Amino acid sequence: MSTGQEDSLYVLTAVLLTPAQFPSVLGDDYPAVCAALGLEPYAEGYGLVLGQDESGARWTVVTEDVTQVACAVAAWDCGMEYDLSPNERSVSTVLPGWPLALTVSAPGVPSPHDPEPEPGGDGSAVLLSPPDTSRWGPAQRRLGADEIALQWAQWRAQVEEDVEFVESGAEPDDQVRRVLEEMRGYLETPPPPGRIRSAFASGDARTLRADGPGWSVVARTDDIAFVLLDEAPGEVRPVGRGRELPHLLSALDSIAVRPAA
Repeated sequence: MSTGQEDSLYVLTAVLLTPAQFPSVLGDDYPAVCAALGLEPYAEGYGLVLGQDESGARWTVVTEDVTQVACAVAAWDCGMEYDLSPNERSVSTVLPGWPLALTVSAPGVPSPHDPEPEPGGDGSAVLLSPPDTSRWGPAQRRLGADEIALQWAQWRAQVEEDVEFVESGAEPDDQVRRVLEEMRGYLETPPPPGRIRSAFASGDARTLRADGPGWSVVARTDDIAFVLLDEAPGEVRPVGRGRELPHLLSALDSIAVRPAA
């Protein structure tokens, strides 16, 4: 496919950008991620195709063909080949750089590098670059939550069975209580799309991801929750079910966005 500069694009990977599924490292919700990329937060979403041109320059192709990108990602996850080449009519825009860090590169072309500014351009194009995750902050906090959601069984095994629902009192408990109150506030004032996401777990359970200013929560509707805070670098705080958490998680799941079946 073409980057728009008459160069072929060698596709390296692709990700979905929809209200229910987006690279959470880039933002707490779908509109925030779209804003970071200079895109309108359309409900249908986008696919992001990351690749290199013949000179090795990094480019991100934004396509409106979400279905094709979803099929490609599913095939690759299963170890199958899939030739992802969005139709040019479905391409919304082509952005210089990559919003995510990649450790792979196209064979037979120079090493990945930022593209040169277009001759005669006004310099208004924003060069995409991955968030800094070398230090603890919002991006790393969200990545930590992603990891817990992916490795739930391992994280759950580290928690004693007698964990109780967090009660107000000591300062750390007050911080977690604040997060739970903000989550409860989402039931009264719905947050931006993607702040609460629900995904398949096992049986009838769902995995919930909720994010807010300075915090991320991962929970299973039939189990406990884990809280990560910007103000507590590297800490993962479990919240037992108690009497309140099951009702809160059930209510949040009812308003969460879900991936298309």
